[in-house]
Amino acid sequence: MGVLDPLVELGRGLWTTLKMIFERPVTFQYPEEKREVRQRYRGRHVLKRYDNGLEKCIGCSLCAAACPSDAIFVEASENTDEKRFSPGERYASTYEINMLRCIFCGYCEDACPTEAIILGDNYELSFFDRRSAIYTKEMLLEPVPATAMLTPQKVEPGKYNRRSVPEMKDPAD
Repeated sequence: MGVLDPLVELGRGLWTTLKMIFERPVTFQYPEEKREVRQRYRGRHVLKRYDNGLEKCIGCSLCAAACPSDAIFVEASENTDEKRFSPGERYASTYEINMLRCIFCGYCEDACPTEAIILGDNYELSFFDRRSAIYTKEMLLEPVPATAMLTPQKVEPGKYNRRSVPEMKDPAD
């Protein structure tokens, strides 16, 4: 029995190899084929906007206070009637997240009173130096919705909204 033990083990190993030849591969062709993430996955941060295009972030810095790794820096400024970024009195003029420090715990998401910051499903995070690991407000902010998505303006029947039809001239001109 001692002489046949190596042959039995060799046969088991070959059988395992032969079984695996006929199974489907589990690898993904990554850049072309992206893996679907789980529902509660916490990936790259995103700063959200309202439907009318204004930023949800009001610069309260509660996310920075809740962050256990001190990865978030928020600096607030005052909104004016001429320059309005958020519906409140203040907005975040500077919003930075150091992704090298971030532990993706989700405390910033929980602390935000306006649900401005969320941890999205983007898992493609790579940087070549430490400076590019700091995500700024412009990198985090989702794009402004198309003008068709903005709050509709009241238009009287027979008249055109200049914003929706820019090439038409007003008959009063």
